[in-house]
Amino acid sequence: MLAATTSASMSQSFERIIHDYSSRVNAQLEAILPAATGPAERLFAAMRYSALNGGKRLRPALCFAAADAVGGSDGNTAKIAAAVEMVHAYSLIHDDLPAMDDDDLRRGMPTCHIQFDEATAILAGDGLQSLAFQQLTELNNLPAETVLSLIAILSRLGGCQGMVAGQAIDLAATGKLVDLEQLKTMHAHKTGALIEASVLMGAIATRAATDGQLAALKTFARSIGLAFQIQDDILDVESSTELLGKQQGSDAANQKSTYTSILGLEQARREADKLYQTSMAALDLFAERADPLRAIADFIVKRNY
Repeated sequence: MLAATTSASMSQSFERIIHDYSSRVNAQLEAILPAATGPAERLFAAMRYSALNGGKRLRPALCFAAADAVGGSDGNTAKIAAAVEMVHAYSLIHDDLPAMDDDDLRRGMPTCHIQFDEATAILAGDGLQSLAFQQLTELNNLPAETVLSLIAILSRLGGCQGMVAGQAIDLAATGKLVDLEQLKTMHAHKTGALIEASVLMGAIATRAATDGQLAALKTFARSIGLAFQIQDDILDVESSTELLGKQQGSDAANQKSTYTSILGLEQARREADKLYQTSMAALDLFAERADPLRAIADFIVKRNY
């Protein structure tokens, strides 16, 4: 009974947290995305369509929650959260293209290249990526070295040493058998890297985080990032297209190795729980200030979409 009560309480806490954080990042995105007018109207419309069409906003939420765990979120946090979300949105646009995963559905809506066209989708992704870094140059009252650190983290973990490398590894592995360690490497880059960037950037921008806190947050982010991917793999087997908002069973259809195909469902669940426990232990340092991070992590491993 206690576990059920705790789970329900955590769920209600997550709903409140995600509503607050989503409202803040959505307002920032609305403010900085160009209006769909003028000679580049189609490009701007595609950028807005992809960045504002819902989604769980977990990466911005992690950014805000990490800031609140160490020093408090502010207007700069909203800009950083928007930058991270735009990088995420651009990655989804490109991931859905026929040259990659060739998906028609994202968040319950036609993917960008279906709604517009392939060329516009590519340009929309390019535009969102560059606008993300523009956001980081417009942070207020931060020393230049802090801003450079934030830019370096996003370019490294969102680029060819992180998320982009993970996508390349994923494409190269399609149709091939990979072992568990290779799979972990792929997803630590493709999924985990941007989650790590979200957490670290939120904390660093406060200028209040100690080295020990940043190390703990890195452990948290890396653990929950892999747990996120394992849960995605489980849902690709167990959930439905309607709940997921994207094509269920696409991993098997595209001949991709997953945690469920290598470990089986039950072992995959155990691996996700182990990573979840590691992420929770890393937050002990922060006491109740990390409750938003705990609620987000709880959602990640228990969600059904």
